[in-house]
Amino acid sequence: MRLTVQKFVFGQIKTTVLRALGRQLSTPSYSIVQPGVVGPPRSIPDYISKPPYALTGVVPPSPSAPEIKTEEQIEGVWNSCKLARYVLDVVAKSIKVGMTTDEIDRIVHEECIANNAYPSPLLYKDFPKSVCTSVNNVHCHGIPDDRPLEDGDILNVDVSVFYHGYHGDVSETFMIGEVDEAGRKLLTVGKQSLMEGINVCKPGAKFCDIGKAISEHAYSEGFVVIPQITGHGIGSYFHGPPDIFHVPYETPETMKTMEPGMTFTIEPVICEGTEKYKLWPDKWTIVSKDNSRSCQFEHTVLITKSRVEIMTKWYYNDYGEI
Repeated sequence: MRLTVQKFVFGQIKTTVLRALGRQLSTPSYSIVQPGVVGPPRSIPDYISKPPYALTGVVPPSPSAPEIKTEEQIEGVWNSCKLARYVLDVVAKSIKVGMTTDEIDRIVHEECIANNAYPSPLLYKDFPKSVCTSVNNVHCHGIPDDRPLEDGDILNVDVSVFYHGYHGDVSETFMIGEVDEAGRKLLTVGKQSLMEGINVCKPGAKFCDIGKAISEHAYSEGFVVIPQITGHGIGSYFHGPPDIFHVPYETPETMKTMEPGMTFTIEPVICEGTEKYKLWPDKWTIVSKDNSRSCQFEHTVLITKSRVEIMTKWYYNDYGEI
């Protein structure tokens, strides 16, 4: 995902503000996450094909405009997305109370290596781990560390892989043990909001339609969308155009239309508090300023000649078959 620093001004319905205020004033039923101890990056065997930034430390430039991919390129993204989904599903079966997020990093790293893939986050702009793990009040980009998962936590796991020259990207938020009713509703609305955004995608639709659909649903349910966290184009590059805003935001770029052959991620962060956030000293971890919880669900999608296809499709999980 990208953190986009533009400021947004748009109306919030009164009920949303009151609900968010009420949640902030109540006693949290979850633990506030603080920085933990981060271990060293895990090693990559020489035989694994690596993205350029893993070798040079420099992220190469992405295309200057949304890429219209060839059939060969689309197949490459499909294969990477299927593997990313598989790795995330392996993690989902392993998560339990008491395991650390660093253990999740180990699972993701080893599954990538076992499948001859490179974990895309590792060394991307000096990110030190192979996956992002964001718990409770962490919006996104959480760095795996020694904190054990607790009963009642919610955990986002963001898996990205580089496989045969292409990146695939998917994330999901999981419930750890017994999560309170408010947390369960947050996750339900988060997943629904993602699907609302995906459902407006098709050839000829405007990119700004995505944010309008997502924000309308989230705000109607009493939640907010973090405006600065955006989706992105993806392919042989990890992040590129178009930027996918999850709030109403009309610019010459977001007013452009989707075309067959485009691949991009949609990944809204839905929060039960306010839109204000802060960045930890590690320069990666983005947390809510009021310590409220957020969730994130993400898919990589493809625009075809007639519709949108989810490249990181849910096949089956706790939410049911899709």
